[in-house]
Amino acid sequence: MTFIDDIKRSYLQGSMLLKLIFINIGVFLLLHLLALGALLVNAGDSMLSWVSLPSDLSLLLRRPWTLLTYMFAHYGVMHILFNMLWLYWLGRIFMEFFSSKQLTAVYILGGLGGAVLYLLAYNLLPHLALVRATLVGASASVIAIVVATAVYAPEYKIGLLFLGEVPLKWIAIITIAIDLLSLDAGNMGGSIAHIGGAIVGAWFALRIKRGHDITRPLNAAIDAVVGFFNGRSLTMPKFGRQSTENSPHHNNHHTPHANTPNDLVDEEELDMILGKIKAAGYDALSDEEKDKLFKASRRRSV
Repeated sequence: MTFIDDIKRSYLQGSMLLKLIFINIGVFLLLHLLALGALLVNAGDSMLSWVSLPSDLSLLLRRPWTLLTYMFAHYGVMHILFNMLWLYWLGRIFMEFFSSKQLTAVYILGGLGGAVLYLLAYNLLPHLALVRATLVGASASVIAIVVATAVYAPEYKIGLLFLGEVPLKWIAIITIAIDLLSLDAGNMGGSIAHIGGAIVGAWFALRIKRGHDITRPLNAAIDAVVGFFNGRSLTMPKFGRQSTENSPHHNNHHTPHANTPNDLVDEEELDMILGKIKAAGYDALSDEEKDKLFKASRRRSV
């Protein structure tokens, strides 16, 4: 059992990026084991069909979990290999600017964005309306992370064999161009989903640059559910900025170094601000972000 214990330890102690890769590999192995078992007992029905996203809305209503499961499932070895290499490679760069929670949320939101565009295309476009297809794989989620990183830090350079240092923006542009040119090929559904994931990734990065994090609601919901299973009461997450200036309980008489709620900046938000400075410089910060950075530095100097 030492090998299993080592895997458990690696999973528990690893980053969220490694956890996502472990989950994908675990689902991949489980699907193959279940498929082998079904073959031995002559069950007939493909295990992959129960986790793949169907284009048929009536079937989707009977299998709503596939909106989530499809983005963690693969069946071909090369399919999962390339997706996990992309995820590890670009995920590490993503983590230089953002938090592990944001990585998870962009992965999920990118997968959902790919699913939505895929379903819209197969149910609204005339030449696809009668086609029944299924979608499987983490590609939309991975491309969301690739594009988010490229839009946020377009001049970040990575080394490519035979090409040398290449800015991330060109990696994203070429990836999206390949998908657009592949829309008339055999994997049309996959290419459509990739574009959906890319849209979500770009949306995330552009909103972050304006000081808004679209992953906050999802992360707050995940935290609430995790907290509930850990024994805490399930409370609805609250969003938006809170100000104490107009509060009836606001006290204008503070000690010189007292930390009010407005003075507190959580580590995740501070990491995001520091990442923005690294990517675009201090002048790229909004006035609100500069104020938060000042408050955080003042609190740490007390």
